Amino acid sequence: MRGLNPDQLAAVRHCDGPLLVLAGAGSGKTRVITEKIAHLVRERGVAPARIAAITFTNKAAREMRERVGKLLPGEAGQGLTVCTFHALGLRFLHIEHERAGLRRGFSVFDADDALAQIRELAGAGTRPDAVDALRQLISRAKNEGLSPEQAQAVARSIREREAAALYERYQQRLATFNAVDFDDLIRIPLQLLEADAELAAAWQERIGYLLVDECQDTNGAQYRLLKVLAGTRGNLTCVGDDDQSIYAWRGANPENLDALARDYPNLTIVKLEQNYRCAARILRAANRLIANNPHAHPKQLWSRLDEGEPIRVWACQDDEVQAQRVAAEIAYLRTARKLEPCDFAVLFRGNHQSRPLEKALQLLRIPYHLTGGTAFLDRGEVKDLLAWLRVLANPEDDAAFLRAIAAPKREVGATTLARLAQMAGQAKLPLAHAAMQASLLKNLPARGAAGLAEFTDILGRLRDAADRLTPADLCRHAAERSGLLSALRAGCKGEAEFQRRKGHLDELAQWFSDAPAGGGSLAAQLALLAHADRGDAGNAVRLMSLHAAKGLEFACVFIVGCQDGTLPHEASLDEGRLEEERRLFYVGITRAKQCLYLAHCRQAKRWGGIESQRPSRFLDELPAADLLRDGADPEREAAARRERGRVHLDAIAALLRD
Repeated sequence: MRGLNPDQLAAVRHCDGPLLVLAGAGSGKTRVITEKIAHLVRERGVAPARIAAITFTNKAAREMRERVGKLLPGEAGQGLTVCTFHALGLRFLHIEHERAGLRRGFSVFDADDALAQIRELAGAGTRPDAVDALRQLISRAKNEGLSPEQAQAVARSIREREAAALYERYQQRLATFNAVDFDDLIRIPLQLLEADAELAAAWQERIGYLLVDECQDTNGAQYRLLKVLAGTRGNLTCVGDDDQSIYAWRGANPENLDALARDYPNLTIVKLEQNYRCAARILRAANRLIANNPHAHPKQLWSRLDEGEPIRVWACQDDEVQAQRVAAEIAYLRTARKLEPCDFAVLFRGNHQSRPLEKALQLLRIPYHLTGGTAFLDRGEVKDLLAWLRVLANPEDDAAFLRAIAAPKREVGATTLARLAQMAGQAKLPLAHAAMQASLLKNLPARGAAGLAEFTDILGRLRDAADRLTPADLCRHAAERSGLLSALRAGCKGEAEFQRRKGHLDELAQWFSDAPAGGGSLAAQLALLAHADRGDAGNAVRLMSLHAAKGLEFACVFIVGCQDGTLPHEASLDEGRLEEERRLFYVGITRAKQCLYLAHCRQAKRWGGIESQRPSRFLDELPAADLLRDGADPEREAAARRERGRVHLDAIAALLRD
């Protein structure tokens, strides 16, 4: 624990009873969690298998496991659980599947699978926006830990009652398919544990110490799950920052930090206020901004780092000029300060703001990576082909079966599939095996039975081919024989779109070709793919939303679109969510280590006209002495423009020479 400051050390050594660690931005919270895990094992003699550290993303869990592995190498940390909330819920259901009314080998429906079922149940005449609204209401009920019956009881509006009724039918459909959805991974364990004191006691013994990262982002069900797992002993360490709670739109409730003090009267609170990331000016600006929000536990971040440069505030004519200034400044700083593209981030409120930035960076040949576009593995055609490969590798994967049989669509409707699932459940067979049983197919409508027979015949032929093909070749063969390529061509508006989407399938096959040597069977390759990194930005400027930037840091940060209506967002202002918008701006500011630029546009094109815009009200909440606004130092600005203009022209000249 060498190098920990006194507050970090206090948090690590507090192991008996509940602890809330209020960890400001850049205060070393991940190190506190990993050091505490090592302290529990080495100094307190706690078996690693009785420790669970919970995070919100697979990436964060992976990084935490790597850091713990360095502190507890080899067998010292064997059995330790470091995972997301949903992974913990999945582990629970694998162990307690019978209590949950599930058969071994149950499926987990992803968002697309779940939406398809809800759309089917809502009826063909339901508008897509109405289907999505119903899905969100069902998800909200699950995130509050409500069963269908409880959702019915608390429903107030007509739409809420409609969603609650659909929720009940949806759960019946999932049960028929021996499946759960993503939200159920929290809701079902919670309801089982809250209803069964003996089961809860067993799991409290299993998990003796619980550590939770980003606790301010927990929703109602997740917070209740933490409480029931911690039990009355409350060996619970919650690490969070109410100033970085920016996910209310997906159910996060920062008030859960305040609820800890009510639920655990003996709660100890430790504040981590020393920042190891930001220059002093940047930190002062962040502190002044966030002080405008109310706080149950106020904190003041401080740093021993240098003052740093003044924060630049740019007033730009429009988003095109704004993008050109950003690109030119990045080009200049790369040359003047020998910085790499990956040292820069350009942050914005919405992904639509990236378009002029991409154009400006392309003009200066600056490599960039846009975070937040559709991930390769999330593209529809890729998920369809993966479903075929998954059911080939594992016939017990019912979720893959349900997607594959609809890709492309066959004469197999929801009613036929529900009936097949019912018979499969009675026979204790996975859907893929049930679909091959002539004795079962004869009980289905003729058209549906014929569609299933055609599907299983194609599966059988592909399975035979799998013995003589590499996974990469099988991928290409499955795309052709399944009918996916033909359906893709028919569904595209032109050859260009078809070639682009077909290219995604070719890229998937190439992944199998490039997989590490010794990857083994198709099932093993698919398991590797499920845990593959979905896109490394490499040495490139990062373009991303403020939400996506949380947890990251960069030498130089540009926050663009700092005008009222954009940041803070107009919808948030209408809905009274100004405090969360301020927290979002605070998160953006505290990503910067050395230099920070805040840009706003005087005008924007809207509805075919030009509309004037006002600078963000948040800019007036920053300390004026730490800002360098356009026009404040004309002589200095003129020299800077000449220098940056020279870099810009040199880059254009180089482009023309090529």
